[in-house]
Amino acid sequence: MINTITTELVSRVAYLEQKPIETIYFGGGTPSLLNKEEISKLLDSIQSNYQVVSNAEISLEANPDDISVESLREWKELGINRLSIGLQSFKEADLKWMNRAHTVNEAQNCVRLAQSEGFENLTVDLIYGLPNLTMDEWRNHVQTVIDFGVPHISAYCLTVEEKTVLHKLVKNGKIDAVSDETQGEQFMVLLEMLEANEYAQYEISNFSKLGFESMHNGNYWKGEWYLGVGPSAHSFNGTSRRWNVANNRRYLKAIEDKASYSETEELSAENQFNERILIGLRTILGVNLNELEAISVPPRAFYDKIESFIESNWMIQEGSVISLTKEGRLRADYIASELFC
Repeated sequence: MINTITTELVSRVAYLEQKPIETIYFGGGTPSLLNKEEISKLLDSIQSNYQVVSNAEISLEANPDDISVESLREWKELGINRLSIGLQSFKEADLKWMNRAHTVNEAQNCVRLAQSEGFENLTVDLIYGLPNLTMDEWRNHVQTVIDFGVPHISAYCLTVEEKTVLHKLVKNGKIDAVSDETQGEQFMVLLEMLEANEYAQYEISNFSKLGFESMHNGNYWKGEWYLGVGPSAHSFNGTSRRWNVANNRRYLKAIEDKASYSETEELSAENQFNERILIGLRTILGVNLNELEAISVPPRAFYDKIESFIESNWMIQEGSVISLTKEGRLRADYIASELFC
């Protein structure tokens, strides 16, 4: 797999049209399982074939059970300067229910270990909206992370997707679906606790201390170009999206046979318009209406809906920029869909 990804890296040099690489992200699976030589091979290929800036943000997603003094020192030596640790929960039953390999003790110890080895740029994940998660337990999860002093927190709401085990359990009545009201209450508790401890919500699911925002994810939200390599990886060049085949064997064989292994979608003006709304409203930067109108001029009903959302205290407008209030962020997907052309 490493050799094949390296082959793809070399073959796709022209995709970014020599734009400088500001961020590198190892994610979308379990990259912390890679050994030092494998990560080094991928980084060498990137740095040899692309224009990587000297102060690039290089992130690695890591499972708590993969983190040790040895692995941390190796990652640091390779130039990894940002770690994303998937903690998810500090409740043993929830970790087992989510099939997580680590324990609560490992979750707590790995953060302290990363900090002791000099990883200052650290982010951890939490999940709310879990069945049987009480408000007191959720407050405890958030407070635990705050007490660690990590500068970045990502918090995601559990969603019940169709054709999943969770969906089947809910449908058969074996697990009660968490109500929107409860999810909303947990979200507001999260906002209040993090805001009180000087974390800024710069994107709906992401909170950081000043200067520790994710550059990599920030570029997604700004609509910057990006190149993704490996199975299921997505790429974007301003006007089209490209995604690789998800199946590992098909990906490996296609590149070995020099066959097609991806699909491409050209984005229409309507696609670009809707995407700017969807992404922009998720961030504190909001959406610039002048930039939106340069893509496609919306109908009068679009502005009427904005006025309605402002009256409902779900949205504010400053000059030509619209953004969501705290109450609006609870309804971000609904508000965005109402503004789609």
